[in-house]
Amino acid sequence: MRGFVKEKEFYKQAACIAIPISLQSVITIGVSMMDNIMVGALGETALSAVALANQFIGIYQIGCMGIGMGASVLTARFWGMRDISSLKKVVTIMFRICIGLAVLVFMAPTLLIPDRLMGIYTEEAEVIAQGVLYYRWMVPCYLLHGLTLTSTLILRSAGQVRIPLASSAGAFFVNIFFNYIFIFGKLGAPKMGVQGAALGTLLARVFEFVFICGYFFGKDQKIGYRIKDLFGKCGSLLGEYIRVALPVVVSDTLLALGNTAVAMVMGRIGSGFVSANSITAVIQQISTVLIQGICHAGCIITGHTLGRGEQEKAQEQAWTFLWLGAIVGAAGAGIILLIRSYVIGFYNITPETKQIAWKLMDAIALIVVFQSVNGVMTKGVLRGGGDTRFLMVADVLFLWIVSVPLGALAGLYWHLDAFWIYVFLKLDQVIKAVWCIFRLKSRKWIKMLSAQ
Repeated sequence: MRGFVKEKEFYKQAACIAIPISLQSVITIGVSMMDNIMVGALGETALSAVALANQFIGIYQIGCMGIGMGASVLTARFWGMRDISSLKKVVTIMFRICIGLAVLVFMAPTLLIPDRLMGIYTEEAEVIAQGVLYYRWMVPCYLLHGLTLTSTLILRSAGQVRIPLASSAGAFFVNIFFNYIFIFGKLGAPKMGVQGAALGTLLARVFEFVFICGYFFGKDQKIGYRIKDLFGKCGSLLGEYIRVALPVVVSDTLLALGNTAVAMVMGRIGSGFVSANSITAVIQQISTVLIQGICHAGCIITGHTLGRGEQEKAQEQAWTFLWLGAIVGAAGAGIILLIRSYVIGFYNITPETKQIAWKLMDAIALIVVFQSVNGVMTKGVLRGGGDTRFLMVADVLFLWIVSVPLGALAGLYWHLDAFWIYVFLKLDQVIKAVWCIFRLKSRKWIKMLSAQ
């Protein structure tokens, strides 16, 4: 393996991208944590209902991430080439797919069959009933959040990371304020319980949409994308988008469905396991916030570097990103072990659920090191290099052939300890981390666009 890049400008550029994105992730996680704490005050049934309802919503969010990240692989490359016309065409394709996915695939089922959606994850009638109430307010969030999320990813691909950070900061306060009012019935508002949590989220999504999309469509001058561009011709780049971006969409969608399968396993183990996992998911996110920024920095910088035709430099930068991922992952494991007792103590849960949460924390501390290396490669460098079909195959093989079957056996048939159930459910993270190192060494991950 090689060492670190010695150019200071590289680290400056990476920090300018990674730090604001990481701070934005911290804010997003803060919202999730406060949601969990507030909803958790209503009891484990409410906490489980919201956690499971968000599994279906999470499929859409990850799908949009795939659509946006797939597009950003191309837009970062076109930004490096200074080809703004082609960049706009990619954005148009992205928005059209995002809108269609929101309206036809997610908004309609959430509106028409919310009870059946909840029934996918749990058989407990009271949890399903609470989840249906939550879904009633979430229907508009698909379209609002989808457009906001994809616009954010395109802004990042052009090096604009401060506007999304400011939007998330504002949404944090909007969400917490209205959650407090409507969940608990403060300042004269009705006490709405889980519906109040959903309403607070909806209002935060409205704020983000106005902030981000208002800027992207009306004020941004670097890309200069406007509403009229949504109706422009983009067919000349559809083939390139399908070749590069579609595997990202498929890969991230498979990841979302895999997470759903994991949630189905957890939901059938019991509400205590679901609640414990909901708590540990937040701490896992906290421990990896910096790696999320490094992932995006890796994807964007790799795209810009290859856009300028500098393949040797991209390879050198890739090894540096890998080492950074390993270092940050080890630090994340340490953070989990240090603060787990404080985090678990925040929640109003039974002693049995606390014991499960403690064991899950141990498992996460182990997995997070591999997850960080895997993440910076699959969601960062290799994706930025255009090696999206390889990553799609890796997700199919290891998630669906290894993790999901072994996790189901461990939780539903073998009835193993919570530590081992989680390890089996996340075993694909370990395998992919190792496999991606060999892929990086082979140099086959560098794919040039047909325009180059």
